[in-house]
Amino acid sequence: MSELNNRYDFLFLFDVLDGNPNGDPDAGNMPRVDPETGHGLVTDVCIKRKLRNFVSLAKGGAPGYDIYVKEKAILGAVQGQAYAALGLSAPAAEGDADKAGADAAEDASAKKAKKSAKSGGKKSSDGQVIERARDWMCKQFFDVRAFGAVMSLKENNCGQVRGPVQLTFSRSVEPVLTQEHSITRMAVATQEEADKQGGGNRTMGRKNTIPYGLYVGHGFISPLLARQTGFSEEDTAFLFEAMQQMFEHDRSAARGLMTLRKLIVWKHDSELGNAAAHRLFERVKIEAVKRPSRSFADFAVTIAAPPAGVTVHEYTP
Repeated sequence: MSELNNRYDFLFLFDVLDGNPNGDPDAGNMPRVDPETGHGLVTDVCIKRKLRNFVSLAKGGAPGYDIYVKEKAILGAVQGQAYAALGLSAPAAEGDADKAGADAAEDASAKKAKKSAKSGGKKSSDGQVIERARDWMCKQFFDVRAFGAVMSLKENNCGQVRGPVQLTFSRSVEPVLTQEHSITRMAVATQEEADKQGGGNRTMGRKNTIPYGLYVGHGFISPLLARQTGFSEEDTAFLFEAMQQMFEHDRSAARGLMTLRKLIVWKHDSELGNAAAHRLFERVKIEAVKRPSRSFADFAVTIAAPPAGVTVHEYTP
């Protein structure tokens, strides 16, 4: 694996046609919107979920490309794999010495351990165990290595990892129109339900969509944080591949037609960067040429040349 020595900033454009890109559970699963402006929103967590799903499909859990945050995963058990693989013993939880002292007569060493636990002190070996477990998790799980994770559970503590890859909320270029559609179910679940409805079914439901929305998201990759997790140049290339295909393997009638339109990547010549990220993002201009907008062709996208010390790469799947 090649060490990452350059800072990256990136911007991605995706759109949705007749679908719900990211439902809000606090609003009856309606599409997320900014209540003041009406612009649509898609959370960073939603995008990361699609990226994780693609990594699982493309790599099939291969060493170094397993996924830590899976649906219905028991994270404590996953972290236990690190302790088992390294032959480590879990550090004693704070308060264990208190319990032991209550169960048996305390000798001098037990009293010392009890005092240490009450003061919140930890043995230096505990920190080494957690560090080794954390490093193993970074090597084994792509999403830990990329996005970071809080793994400081009481059992099988693997510490915390700040990921080098960070994403923002995505926001639509223009306000979106949220629609609620009534739907019916023609089948019945039980004979009792059929008898009540006299052979027919008028069970009603709701489906929430927007007619069309073009969204803009932003991302950042720090080589300084990448060194702490082992995130490499090869990982960076694979991340950009995953972003280009994340919607292709996440189809759903509820989400409509979602498509990545452009991925624009700025590579800095240095690890600290040669230009402010927001200045690079401002070089991308997106203007509607037709309203109401119902396709990507209704927008004009222009990208200004990058400043000195920065190169730009444009990916159009």
